[in-house]
Amino acid sequence: MQTKLADEFKGSDIGEEADAILRSCVHCGFCSATCPTYQELGDELDSPRGRIYLIKQMLEGNTVTEKTQRHLDRCLTCLACETTCPSGVRYGRLVEIGREYVDKKVGRSLPDMITRKVLRTILPYPQRLKPLVKLSQLVKPLLPATLKAKVPVQQRATVPTSATHQRKMVLLAGCAQSVIKPGTNSAAIKILERLDITLTTPTAAGCCGAVSYHLSEKEEGLAFMRRNIDAWWPLIDPASDAPHEAVLVTASGCGAMVKAYGDALKNDPAYADKAALVSALAKDPCEVVINEELSSLKLINTARQKIAFQTPCTLQHAQQLNGEVEAILTQLGFELTPVPDGHLCCGSAGTYSILQAEMSQTLLDNKLSALMSGQPDIIATANIGCHIHLESRAGIPVKHWLEVIAEAM
Repeated sequence: MQTKLADEFKGSDIGEEADAILRSCVHCGFCSATCPTYQELGDELDSPRGRIYLIKQMLEGNTVTEKTQRHLDRCLTCLACETTCPSGVRYGRLVEIGREYVDKKVGRSLPDMITRKVLRTILPYPQRLKPLVKLSQLVKPLLPATLKAKVPVQQRATVPTSATHQRKMVLLAGCAQSVIKPGTNSAAIKILERLDITLTTPTAAGCCGAVSYHLSEKEEGLAFMRRNIDAWWPLIDPASDAPHEAVLVTASGCGAMVKAYGDALKNDPAYADKAALVSALAKDPCEVVINEELSSLKLINTARQKIAFQTPCTLQHAQQLNGEVEAILTQLGFELTPVPDGHLCCGSAGTYSILQAEMSQTLLDNKLSALMSGQPDIIATANIGCHIHLESRAGIPVKHWLEVIAEAM
């Protein structure tokens, strides 16, 4: 795709990066076939190719309007289009650039600004989120059905005992997950302990930065990233006596963000090298578990219940780990049910379920229909956002796949 950058973008890092991405697009339209919003709305401007055209016009100096913003906002950034694209177009990065520029030019309505500010002020901070979640669970019986469905199911974390093993990995506690679904990391500790791996959770680490970074508050997101790197560095520094071998991230959305630290901080001379190492060490649990001797987990009753596995977009598209969890569960003896159109997003997509509620619910309907088609007893997933979103209307238990394994041990 040929572009003629406007003067304000010529010679700038952002302009050159966007121009290179645009030029890699060959207009083939394969991306439209896997785009959830295009499949629902049938509007070319709600497809990756259409949004690329909008960003191209923006970079060439054309007028930016609220219509441009609306079409970019409707994008889930699920990256199914990147998986499909034969030309390797970095669409996700291009949309980030486009959204940040549009927000500066068009601005936001007051209600939208307030909503985004609240999300950035509460979600990344467990100490702020926890009392609100507890309050919502307390008053849940009094709420109308629409609000009641949004209150996450209460979950208590167990505290697994863990001996010290020669192999060690860093564990990201996470923000929302540590409050709403603490059992996920408890399950990870239990499973990896059985695999002779000790998980260390530095208390100084926190939110991965995705909430702020994907709401066009780039510097705020980078600050979270730097804090995590500082917290992890004493444990992963190659110069230390016995550095931890990986940074384990049990929420696939956070994992996708941590794996992008190197790119996000590549122009920061103080953090570029450290961020690159963190990205190289970042692992989803499936990448670790699949390479271990699974018989040591000593599972029982694995065939007792049928499981439908929902592969989060951040696992299959962003991290390119499609099929890995299914392979582990199958090898361990669990019965998996078929899930049609598994490449399509469930509609959670981080804060999308709040900011684009109508489309999010439509996509949730589609995903639950696909998941329930095989009449499973349990839905398993790999990401906290998907977990809560699916659980709100599933009607059957929803669990992280690590929990499914830990409960069978």
